Amino acid sequence: MARQYFGTDGIRGRVNKRPMTAETALRLAIAAARTFAPEGGREVVIGRDTRRSGEMIEAALIAGLTSMGVKPVRLGVVPTPAVALIARETGAALGFMVSASHNKYEDNGLKLFSPEGVKFTDEVEETLEAAMAAAFDGDYAVPAAIAEPEEMTGAGQRYLGRCLETIGKGQDFSKLKIVLDCAHGAGFDVAPEALRRLGARLTVIGAEPDGVNINAGVGSTATGALKAAVLESGADIGIALDGDADRLIVVDETGEEADGDQVMALIAADMHRKKRLKGGGMVATVMSNMGLDEYLRSSGLKLARTKVGDRYVGEHMRQHGYNLGGEQSGHIILSDVSTTGDGLLAGLQVLSVLAARGGKSSDMLRVFTPAPQKLVNIRYSGANPLESDRVKAALAEADALLGNRGRMVVRKSGTEPLIRVMAEALDEAQMLQALALVADAVKAEA
Repeated sequence: MARQYFGTDGIRGRVNKRPMTAETALRLAIAAARTFAPEGGREVVIGRDTRRSGEMIEAALIAGLTSMGVKPVRLGVVPTPAVALIARETGAALGFMVSASHNKYEDNGLKLFSPEGVKFTDEVEETLEAAMAAAFDGDYAVPAAIAEPEEMTGAGQRYLGRCLETIGKGQDFSKLKIVLDCAHGAGFDVAPEALRRLGARLTVIGAEPDGVNINAGVGSTATGALKAAVLESGADIGIALDGDADRLIVVDETGEEADGDQVMALIAADMHRKKRLKGGGMVATVMSNMGLDEYLRSSGLKLARTKVGDRYVGEHMRQHGYNLGGEQSGHIILSDVSTTGDGLLAGLQVLSVLAARGGKSSDMLRVFTPAPQKLVNIRYSGANPLESDRVKAALAEADALLGNRGRMVVRKSGTEPLIRVMAEALDEAQMLQALALVADAVKAEA
């Protein structure tokens, strides 16, 4: 069925415009309570990032949950992976994260987690959409059963402790000079504390949220400030989180951004060396570089691919016994600890390798030689350009051009009105030619 609310990662959009309204949050809370806690009496944990509209959306969730006899537990401003962790560890009926991730403050969103701390499948989301349509038609809790919300103190510290446990005792980052960009987002507090506890010589930017500056010129999608700070301070490495801290971008000492595939390859190699890598390899999406596949194969490991979205990566990991997976964009799942993308946790693994090896981060983060790859984002309005005959013909021509020496990945974004066109090939000229064929066709239809 056609979706009204859910995209590739929950519900997201411009605040006070459908679908991202207080009414949507209210409907979702009622629908989720009826679906996952029909008898009431359960707890639901709610976290949020730092954007101004977060408390408004949270209030709508609380109204819907309490009206159904379900107790909301407010975690305050915490990273998305903290919500997943606490939902799992407390036995909550589910968890809500109020965040639009890397989007600017004008947007907001809702991510949901099951009692196991994982994002819901497409089928569950479709069930929720149907329940949302009928949210105001059913019965509510009797007055005596209306729940009272409560606050959980120390939620961020609980999450921080779990992250620090992953790198073991005795870790010392005192020789590392690090710049950390918190995107004025949900990790502004816990992420700097984690690195300070490990003794890092730390410069922090993007850690003064005011409700409207989240992701504004900082964070994983705007790394210019981080690169400048790394060069100015002579840092060994820089790490940028996004607005809800479920993603990271790494910058080396020269100010160059390391691709997420290189970061995943580094972590995979380290886990394999320590005999901690499960499943005989790792999971990534169709967007990951062919070079990652070749590198893993040369080490006797395999790369499993999924659709774009860290929830699809997570599903495949759980079904097939992997404990490492992620996206080229920097969402990395280390499922021995976290059930969703976790920027701080992944960053700690990278820094742990650098602290142990010494040397330059630029050398460490060049794990494999990537195949030439380029991604173009094309904004559109109206009908989906991918349905047009012109675009379909261009795709067929590009596929024939690349043969088995390259590939095209073309998809509609689930969070923005964008068509993402990615081309990859062993021959760069062929890659660019194929990309131009498809991108020009999409632009003409957009």
